[in-house]
Amino acid sequence: MNQEFTDAVYQIVGAIPAGRVASYGQVARQAGYPRHARFVGRLMSRLPEGSALPWHRVIRGDGGLPLAGTPSGEIQIQRLSDEGVTVLGNRVPKSCFWQP
Repeated sequence: MNQEFTDAVYQIVGAIPAGRVASYGQVARQAGYPRHARFVGRLMSRLPEGSALPWHRVIRGDGGLPLAGTPSGEIQIQRLSDEGVTVLGNRVPKSCFWQP
């Protein structure tokens, strides 16, 4: 991963509005790297502790929560719910996806 990609991903994730989610693939495409969804996931998993970046708004393309069943997954569900995102059975409906 190069710094240009990293910076673009952080900028895009930071722009996802509260109450909306984006998929790893969507973020990668917007960053100009359409086949790099896994790298977006890797960046989200390596954020420094206490980062203000809204990592919880980045999910799988099918609406599934990647961390379901883990302590981080519970934090993600709580943060999304606090923002008004509907979470049903560890999934977010397509109506909650961000359309920039």
